[in-house]
Amino acid sequence: MSSSPSPDALLGPADIRELAAVLGVRPTKQRGQNFVIDANTVRRIVRTAQVKPEDVVVEVGPGLGSLTLGLLETADRVTAVEIDDVLAGALPATIAARMPDRADRFQLVHSDAMHVTDLPAPLPTALVANLPYNVAVPVLLHMLDTFPSIERTLVMVQAEVADRLAAAPGSKVYGVPSVKANWYAEVKRAGSIGRNVFWPAPNVDSGLVALTRRTEPVKTTASKREVFTVVDAAFAQRRKTLRAALAGWAGSAAAAETALVAAGVSPQARGESLTVEEFARIAEHAPNKEPGHQ
Repeated sequence: MSSSPSPDALLGPADIRELAAVLGVRPTKQRGQNFVIDANTVRRIVRTAQVKPEDVVVEVGPGLGSLTLGLLETADRVTAVEIDDVLAGALPATIAARMPDRADRFQLVHSDAMHVTDLPAPLPTALVANLPYNVAVPVLLHMLDTFPSIERTLVMVQAEVADRLAAAPGSKVYGVPSVKANWYAEVKRAGSIGRNVFWPAPNVDSGLVALTRRTEPVKTTASKREVFTVVDAAFAQRRKTLRAALAGWAGSAAAAETALVAAGVSPQARGESLTVEEFARIAEHAPNKEPGHQ
């Protein structure tokens, strides 16, 4: 580990605005961009993420580099995935200027995180990101699915999305994101972030969500796709009983009832009361389960 960076290596509000002005960047709603302008918040995120000196961190949507610099202070390496042409072009220079002794520890992937299928070696052990609000859940699920080397994740998302991701069965906000995130990891709320640490200040609160990858995958003979199909069907009509909600999936309400009973789940239950393991059991009893289908 090289000498520790100077205290002013991280970006403050004036630095962020100056960088943005030089680059002609205006944060866009379309990309859900809100830049973190508070160094203390950045360090809090890195601490909460439990980033270790040996970690290889992948960051999605680094923007102007606030969190990237904070991660580089602690992690062994940081790989940032950025879709925006201007931001991707500027980030290496920002890192080189503010943290020259760590610049060789930084790699940039200029790509859409929704479609990234490989990252430069070494593979990431952690994912830490201020996720663009409009694509937070699909990006998170894609990264967890594509990079099984990611053991720990900490993402900053809109507060209500954080609540959904971390919700337990039976909660009013438990739904598709909760179940799918739980397929990969144990999920918990890890704090709240005020609006004033962003530029521009969003009109919603933000929350931190910590995910620790399951050491043992969900035990099931069904494929992930089969399980997720059941989850999507169950919540598409969340007010209906599973017997009714899964009728389309099973071919009829009677066939859905047969599959549910075989899986040990009440046909009168609703999707919001089921664990990911119960959804997996239902998928195993799909009426037309095609052998060898992934």
